[in-house]
Amino acid sequence: MYKRFRDGLLIGQSPTSASNMGKIIFYEDRNFGGRSYECMSDCPEISSYLSRCNSCRVDSGCFMVYDRPNYMGNQYFLRRGEYSDYSRMGMFESIRSCRMIPMHRGNFRMRIYERENFGGQMMELMDDCDSIMDRYRMSDCQSCNVMDGHWLMYEQPHYRGRMMYMRPGEYRSFRDMGYSNMRFMSMRRIMEPC
Repeated sequence: MYKRFRDGLLIGQSPTSASNMGKIIFYEDRNFGGRSYECMSDCPEISSYLSRCNSCRVDSGCFMVYDRPNYMGNQYFLRRGEYSDYSRMGMFESIRSCRMIPMHRGNFRMRIYERENFGGQMMELMDDCDSIMDRYRMSDCQSCNVMDGHWLMYEQPHYRGRMMYMRPGEYRSFRDMGYSNMRFMSMRRIMEPC
């Protein structure tokens, strides 16, 4: 049976579903050596396929990679490109899970709160914020509600330090999520053509 294509799309396939496709290839060793595993969606446990993961290549899309299973631990945002050695990033010994980030078209909106369970001062963001202290005089952010879009939150101003990926949903306590020692001080929208 033949499949019919027009403009690179399977007939009947919408352009948005094609643009949301991502592909990442994980390798056991640095510099793309050893066995490999190709992934095109979320993967909660890479060790089911590889004993370790020390390099990867993102062929398309954007991904968050984590140094613990089930999307936990330190995380890092990867866009299309080659990542030959995680130790150069200063974050990982090995990748244990990954999450594909879908492309978002439309508005971005997130509410950040000074305290857990949406308590204390609240501010609504619709664009990037390089310092919640400078812009809003907020010294801390301990919960948030992401209404639209996909965001990265950083522990230091100006998008530096460790990061956390936030997709639409309510996040009542960063401490309960395992981020008790982190303070999030800047946020940016994920607008790359993922």
